[in-house]
Amino acid sequence: MIRELESQGVVSKTHSPFNSPIWPVRKSDGEWRLTVDYRALNEVTPPLSAAVPDMLELQYELESKAAKWYATIDIANAFFSIPLAAECRPQFAFTWRGVQYTWNRLPQGWKHSPTICHGLIQAALEKGEAPEHIQYINDIIVWGNTAMEVFEKGEKIIQVLLEASFAIKKSKVKGPAREIQFLGV
Repeated sequence: MIRELESQGVVSKTHSPFNSPIWPVRKSDGEWRLTVDYRALNEVTPPLSAAVPDMLELQYELESKAAKWYATIDIANAFFSIPLAAECRPQFAFTWRGVQYTWNRLPQGWKHSPTICHGLIQAALEKGEAPEHIQYINDIIVWGNTAMEVFEKGEKIIQVLLEASFAIKKSKVKGPAREIQFLGV
């Protein structure tokens, strides 16, 4: 896992006075996700106004659309699409098998990663004039009255995201369908 992340430029070897313990998490598909226990860093990190919408509000908003067709788009490894400023990297150091590494991309486990990620994706979608949608961090849903309308909206959003250097995992694009799961609902 570390070698793969290093070959992708997501992490790199470092020497830092900071170090946090790793916390690998098994994903539902059986693969592993490397997260780091940043509780100590999170405690001393100044607050950032949350730009991530409330999930309950999103659910109500989606229900108010009363659409016939839906599609969802999941941005693959969204945090890893976002470069971490070089001057910030030392504080995100961790050790794996006696070698210290740090993140070159936005790490999972840091309290501001979801907010930063959500905001950058939102800005990319606005800049690309994406069709009406609901976004929660890296998950997006579109809706419409016909399957073709939803397909076209989904294609436009995917095009905007790809142009903004975000990756789309085709297996995570669902729909158009009359019923679809979004954010576990």
